[in-house]
Amino acid sequence: MPRLALYALVVCVLSVAAAVVSFAQGSLLGIVWVLIAGLSSNMTWYYARRAKALRQRDEAASANR
Repeated sequence: MPRLALYALVVCVLSVAAAVVSFAQGSLLGIVWVLIAGLSSNMTWYYARRAKALRQRDEAASANR
């Protein structure tokens, strides 16, 4: 998994934990944490899929030589 995808995954996990703590304390700031978790989740998916597509493209290019 590429480094950016791992960083985004860490941010996602930490923001979910922050959202749980915020909601448990009765703060509506947890809504912001949920939005950050959603964004970082999409970033993780994007960077992982992008790396896979680039890897497949490179393998196909080297197989055609």
